[in-house]
Amino acid sequence: MEWPPFGTHVSSGHPTTVQLSRHRRQTVEQRSIDEPNERRPYAAHGHMDVVTLGDFTLGRGTFEPGWQWSKDIKPIAGTESCMVRHTGICVSGKMTIRTNDGVEATISAGDVFVLEPGHDAWTVGDEPCILYDTGVAAFAKPAA
Repeated sequence: MEWPPFGTHVSSGHPTTVQLSRHRRQTVEQRSIDEPNERRPYAAHGHMDVVTLGDFTLGRGTFEPGWQWSKDIKPIAGTESCMVRHTGICVSGKMTIRTNDGVEATISAGDVFVLEPGHDAWTVGDEPCILYDTGVAAFAKPAA
């Protein structure tokens, strides 16, 4: 099939309906992370840009030097540690994570990660840490 299919138009941020056969239609949604649905500022040291398409949410987190979950997000979340499950990739900088039971790891550019609820985290060094994370639907939001 030729892309885009005849009679369709692909544009950022808008659903596009594609007729694949007489009986089935599919929708393609897209939006640039540079034009997020929402920007969630941290108490200090960065923000999370969030794009939601249907039931899929992706965030691009900018964690500036000096950022720490227990200082910058805890006042927003209202929990003792981060209770969000994160899945994503680090594209620049470094971040150290310490789980509630004391396991510590540092992620850096190119690392893909799964991080279960119950942790603190902080940036390492003088470079911002940039993460793309699919587990941000509830991140940097007040606890329910």
